[in-house]
Amino acid sequence: MEGRKLLVLFGSQTGTAEDTAERIGREAKRRHLQCRVEALDSYEVANLINEPLVVFVCATTGQGDPPDNMKMFWRFLFRKNLPPSSLCQLDYAVLGLGDSSYPKFNFVAKKLHKRVLQLGGNPLLPVALGDDQHDLGPDAVIDPWLLALWDKILTLYPLPPDLELISPNVRLPPKYTLHYLAEDTPHPRGDLLQPRAVPSELHPFAARVVSNQRVTAESHFQDVRLIEFDVTGSGITFSAGDVVMIQPQNCPEDVQQFCQLLRLDPDRSFVLKPTEPGTSLPALLPQPCTVRHLVTHYLDISCVPRRSFFELLSYFSTNELEREKLQEFSSAQGQEELYSYCNRPRRTTLEALWDFPHTTCAIPPDYLLDLIPRIRPRAFSIASSMLAHPDRIQILMAVVRYKTRLSKPRRGLCSTWLASLNPEQGDVRVPLWVKKGGMKFPADPDTPVIMIGPGTGVAPFRAAIQERVAQGRRGNCLFFGCRQKSKDFYCQAEWEELVAKGFLTLFTAFSRDQEEKVYVQHRIRENRRLVWELLSSGSAHIYLAG
Repeated sequence: MEGRKLLVLFGSQTGTAEDTAERIGREAKRRHLQCRVEALDSYEVANLINEPLVVFVCATTGQGDPPDNMKMFWRFLFRKNLPPSSLCQLDYAVLGLGDSSYPKFNFVAKKLHKRVLQLGGNPLLPVALGDDQHDLGPDAVIDPWLLALWDKILTLYPLPPDLELISPNVRLPPKYTLHYLAEDTPHPRGDLLQPRAVPSELHPFAARVVSNQRVTAESHFQDVRLIEFDVTGSGITFSAGDVVMIQPQNCPEDVQQFCQLLRLDPDRSFVLKPTEPGTSLPALLPQPCTVRHLVTHYLDISCVPRRSFFELLSYFSTNELEREKLQEFSSAQGQEELYSYCNRPRRTTLEALWDFPHTTCAIPPDYLLDLIPRIRPRAFSIASSMLAHPDRIQILMAVVRYKTRLSKPRRGLCSTWLASLNPEQGDVRVPLWVKKGGMKFPADPDTPVIMIGPGTGVAPFRAAIQERVAQGRRGNCLFFGCRQKSKDFYCQAEWEELVAKGFLTLFTAFSRDQEEKVYVQHRIRENRRLVWELLSSGSAHIYLAG
């Protein structure tokens, strides 16, 4: 077995690349390869020169940017001083996940493939370009590419003569085993300890909710909130354009339902042990941990389940009908059917478990962390400036709620939870941290700024305007649009006061307040002389947020 080693490194923003990397890890185990699956930024990149075989799985985000969990790796890889033969011992393959409706489709994967080649790596296959826009999603590209990849790898590292492939009918062991503690073990403290480091995903700051106010009329179809957090003592600093990351949690009703369906006692405590030496424990789970804490804060039971969920679920099924359906959903042929069952109506993991009751009550708790992904943090534009509101962070948030063909309305996990928090009921805390945003406002005080922010897109511009006004800068021009002046004109009083004081030029478009619809682009066209004047002689910067 010595030397049959594979390393799978992923860069993932929403979890798809991570899910795909884990799939490759499982397929490697069936071929008796020693396999590690790691996020690119958790991997000690200097060791890459010693790796014989690596598969990179990486998503492209935004305008051709690498995901957050591979940014350090990316910077290292593109250092000018790396010798061109650094990776000459490396056989590698790159699998990209992207969306062809963006101009920089799979930019990160293409660039990574090229760079590793430059550094002497030996590509086993051309780069795979998975596409979200394809009818069958990225799997349309991934499935055939993986078959070709295993052919290549097994030619280089044939199976030892005494071993054969582990059949797809055999269930692989779980990543962790769950060891329940005695019933009378005192409960672990699940509260957030205030970190001394600058808050980050691994060490969020438990910020107190100061206020949570609805800023749309009660009669308006959409519930939009202005929420303020107190970050005193956190060491958090930010400027206009930055983003606050919030770690949401599942609602108690869903947690209770999930525990009932799986016949779990929410108050039992357990510790996790990795099945294989060298597997690190999930960073965000306390040890020991209660079942309630695991389901509330970690397992994403409200996400739309992926194909890998149904594949693993099929192994637990004791019911013939349910097992056949689960196997169909996890097959290449069943992907259209899975799409209309899951993705189109936005069915949640919890709802899918309801539909397979015999299987669900047979799920071994050991497999929970393989079956259900962790809850991802959500990003919000910061809608306030530290210069105007020291030690505070405000966000402008629309509560996500919409109908599909399912009878129950769909609800956004994070926005529903945040909207439900009432600071008047005591000390309410939210785990958060801040990261740099993509918008940089001009350093030169004389540069005018044209901001186009319809709806909650106005949030980062509220931060920018507060910051610029505090610095005495007057060249602020805002185009704001919403449906009705009386219903969803966010921060109306604040804007009008700044207009009166000469700090802001404001143009509004209320699309439903007259017969014909008027949007921000109409107001820009009407004021084209002013806009051109600011651009041509004032060299204004233009910002647009949706």
